[in-house]
Amino acid sequence: MNSFWSQKDDKKPDLLCGKPADYLVQKEYFTLLVCFIVVWGGLLRTYIKNSDVLVLTVLSLSGFVIGRLAYDFIEVHQAVYPLLRTPSFSLYSFFLPLIIFMAALDVDCYVLKNIFWQVLSTGLISFFIAFIIIGYIVLVFNKSSWDLQSCLLFSITLSIIDPIHSVASMKTIGISKMYIDVIKGESLIICGFISIFFGIFRSNSIPISRFTELPVIMGLTVAIFGSIIFGYWCAKIIKFILTDLFSNVLTDIILCFSMVYMTFYIVEFLGMSGVVALVTVGLNLDSLTFKPKIKFIITKFLTMFSSVYQHLIYTFFGIVIGCGETKYYTFYTIVFTFILFTTVTLTRLFTIFLVSPILMYSSYEYNWRCGVVITCSGIRGVVSLLLAPDIYNLSEEKVDAPQMFIFYVQAISLLTMGINSYLMIWSAKTLGLCAISLPRQMAMKNVSQHIQEIIQNTITLSKTEKVLTNVNWTFVEEKTKIEYIIPFSCTSSNDKEASPTDEVLTEEAKLHMAVIQMSSFEKQCNDGILEAEAAHILIGATKSYYLIQGKFMSIYDVSTYVKARNWLVKFKKLLTFLEYRKEKIPFLLPGTNKFLIFVYHIVFSEEFEYAGHIITFMYIYPMIIHMWPMARELNVSALISINYYFMFLYVLQSALKIIIWKRIYFQQPWNTLEFLIVVIGIVDVFCVYFVRLRPNNLVLIQFTVIIGYFRIIRFIPMLKILIPILKDIADVQIKKRLSLMYSITKGYVKSQEDAKLLVKQISSCESMYQKLYQILETNKRDAIKELGLIEHECRDVVIALKTKQAIRNVISKALKNLTFLCSRGIIDKYEGIEMNKVLLTKIKALNNFPMAIPPLTPDKYLHNIIWLENKDVLIEFFKERAKLTYFDYGDVICKEGEMSQGIYLIISGMAILHCSPPTFGIESSLRPAAETKTMFTEYCTSGDIIGELSCLLKCEIEYTAICETILEACFISLEDLYEGFDVFWPSLEYKIWLKLALSTAYQYFESSLIDEDLKFQKCVLFNHAYVETLSSYNEMTIDNMTMKFVIIVYGSVIDTKTEETYLAPCIIPKTCEQVQGTSDLTKLLIIQASEPSKNNNATNVMASVDSSLQRPRENISGREKMT
Repeated sequence: MNSFWSQKDDKKPDLLCGKPADYLVQKEYFTLLVCFIVVWGGLLRTYIKNSDVLVLTVLSLSGFVIGRLAYDFIEVHQAVYPLLRTPSFSLYSFFLPLIIFMAALDVDCYVLKNIFWQVLSTGLISFFIAFIIIGYIVLVFNKSSWDLQSCLLFSITLSIIDPIHSVASMKTIGISKMYIDVIKGESLIICGFISIFFGIFRSNSIPISRFTELPVIMGLTVAIFGSIIFGYWCAKIIKFILTDLFSNVLTDIILCFSMVYMTFYIVEFLGMSGVVALVTVGLNLDSLTFKPKIKFIITKFLTMFSSVYQHLIYTFFGIVIGCGETKYYTFYTIVFTFILFTTVTLTRLFTIFLVSPILMYSSYEYNWRCGVVITCSGIRGVVSLLLAPDIYNLSEEKVDAPQMFIFYVQAISLLTMGINSYLMIWSAKTLGLCAISLPRQMAMKNVSQHIQEIIQNTITLSKTEKVLTNVNWTFVEEKTKIEYIIPFSCTSSNDKEASPTDEVLTEEAKLHMAVIQMSSFEKQCNDGILEAEAAHILIGATKSYYLIQGKFMSIYDVSTYVKARNWLVKFKKLLTFLEYRKEKIPFLLPGTNKFLIFVYHIVFSEEFEYAGHIITFMYIYPMIIHMWPMARELNVSALISINYYFMFLYVLQSALKIIIWKRIYFQQPWNTLEFLIVVIGIVDVFCVYFVRLRPNNLVLIQFTVIIGYFRIIRFIPMLKILIPILKDIADVQIKKRLSLMYSITKGYVKSQEDAKLLVKQISSCESMYQKLYQILETNKRDAIKELGLIEHECRDVVIALKTKQAIRNVISKALKNLTFLCSRGIIDKYEGIEMNKVLLTKIKALNNFPMAIPPLTPDKYLHNIIWLENKDVLIEFFKERAKLTYFDYGDVICKEGEMSQGIYLIISGMAILHCSPPTFGIESSLRPAAETKTMFTEYCTSGDIIGELSCLLKCEIEYTAICETILEACFISLEDLYEGFDVFWPSLEYKIWLKLALSTAYQYFESSLIDEDLKFQKCVLFNHAYVETLSSYNEMTIDNMTMKFVIIVYGSVIDTKTEETYLAPCIIPKTCEQVQGTSDLTKLLIIQASEPSKNNNATNVMASVDSSLQRPRENISGREKMT
């Protein structure tokens, strides 16, 4: 196309304004015009912040004014002349790709997958209804003498729903995200379908009346599936580029921007739809595709360009409209515009009425109120405007005023954008869809209170600082007080009507938990804890199951969603059954029979097997000739001779095997198949022979032909070569699936733990909190059980995965420390970049990490006992005394109420622990009277230790341990353990108590200790935390300046001032200054507030440790027991 309006008749002017340039055009004026539009649009958005329609309307009117000035003044005309000479398809190809990509990127692909058929049906119904009704109205009421093809193309253009503006208002009024995705998916489907339709018209310059069904159907099929496949692989390439550890933000932005356009242009060049390809690319990219914090930057950058593009589009088309003659604008133009607007609105209403059953099937929340709001989403926008010039370019008969097509489309776009957006917000507020439900209000209130508590705690801690003693804390508390007003809150005078039912509370809590879990999955993926594929599956499963009413996703639901490895395992079993195993049978050499000895060596040689495969391979060419009728007629005698020769070789091969194997020969399936081939071949030979004797017997000829086709089974033995390869491939895939499932389950367990920390904030009442907590605990227990079963099934895969994860954690920790050192100026920026590259290289090398690692020998597992600290002296001591024990499924390792015999370090397998509520050493007189009798269940897998606490206390075991699988454990008896206590006294016993105290504190108070780095090694070396022992009636003073937390992990204490009792596990409040033990034995975990490096260095600590090991004394404090 040579101009904006493509003309086939050279006698007509090629410009809309009717006067070509009779002067030297200077293109720099057009550049100035573009810059002016961008600046003008930016200023309008600055002063009109909450209304895009006003901005676009002003820009359209500004463009119309510029067009009128260009029509009358040559100075303005030379500025807009390059625009008028630009082909409309060039504008389409320049502006549309980025807008479509941004719209597709904002759609939730997981939700769209679940309701794909509903969205597809909605999109197709919406398009065809709008196409038929709008086309009819245009044909009846249009007075501009448009031909049939122009009317149909115009109705197709007005059928497109804008994928961006149609849902812009919905995001601000609290409509469900699922409905937003449905409307966006519907609009993208219509955009893709119409872009393909227009592409077919552009490539075939023939009128609609001459189109045949087959070319259209073939074109649609090739364009749809070809574009989807190409877009899918382009998305894979973009994912690979964006996940590169060495790329930076600028590189990611440039590559993402350029790949969008390159994908569009390549697909359009191949004759397919670039719009469909970009929709596929956008749907396959999500937040996990981008590195942390990169998506926000890229999205902002692309959103900025998308907004600028819209400003340019509306201004450009305003200029084009203004360059036309004004005589075509009459009063009926306004009337016809409102007829079109009314038709578009009523068509959308009728469409929503028809697709309501589909939307009701998609979600149980859908009702007539949602339908009213969704009716207002039929907004027309940029896509319709960019396709409007093609109505004239592709029409059979050219009209005198082509700018009217653009005028009507742009007017309908602005009207729907303004009126429909207002009606959408007004109807949502009127019908109560904007009102936040009471359960959500309760959750927001809980969050507000929680933040206020954090602020108050911060103020309380700040008051103790000497520098801030003269601060007016009353003024600080007044200014930091939060009074959060919930928007759109619903109130009711009748409390009974306002109070939600348990079902409503459960659904709200379920949605909150789903959001928490998905955030946890994404954070784990960004931190490198969870693989990207596992995170995608978990997020997809969460979004699939949270739509089901009353359904909380369990690990079994995730397994069903993954459809893990069943078919792979069955396939491997089939391959194992079919695998050819040449078992060398015992054969007594007779000594005198040299022939049997000779045959024996032949049959069991590698050359004999290779010869059999070569014979089968050589028969391929004769078989091809036999199957080709013309070639078979020319080579009948040669084929018969070759068949005799090959049959002789097959018979010889089977005969030699039967001589050696005798009856055992038929126990091997492949030998049976070979014998069947020989039998069928002999029958084939005789049939051919009898046909030559009786050539007129039709029955015999037909039977011979059928038997001849059975020769193809001679190639089946070639599969013996492929089966070992397929078996190895299946084994690798099974290991990958097991590794993926283990990663998924582990990520699921972590998400349940994260949800348990926040479940109090999303619970509207205590009963709901207890219900949610029980669900989370049950799901976590089931997931841990699955972890144990997977580990038992494939230990080497799990060991490799754990090792890889440990390496990743160590390197990630080093990266964080490197970032901290660079931010403090300790390391130069250039040195930090180089060191960062070294660490990233090591992370990237983990992609080639082996999939399976052989398990450690039992003695090596002693290195994994944390309180042995990997010290050779301790390990060698217990290595001499430890014993390996084996338990079968269902065996009882220890029973509740029995005296402890020692500790068990689980090497492989899984055990389940059943116990009553733990007593924590609290006397029965101090325990709560209404203590629950619920039995607790816990699973122990490889690396866990059973019986530590009971050995330390020499008391009865409080749980029953039963094997869930075959279990192997390293057993250290009670006598050997206490012998170690005597030899390495007092450090060894103290370290076991420290390990138990830390695990108890994290188990019950993880939310309070989330900012504390309480690793066992650091607590030992740097005094971050230590354990103090209190006997009955012993007292301890609490110094809040040096003690950040004092946690009772075993026993009970009483506040000597208020006489308030604190039972384990419990964090002693800051108001308590002195405590007294009330149990026979009380253990307190004390977490220091000051940095250990300020008190002493590591060398002094270790020196005091060594001296304490040499001189046993009484009344040793916790600080001295750190070694």
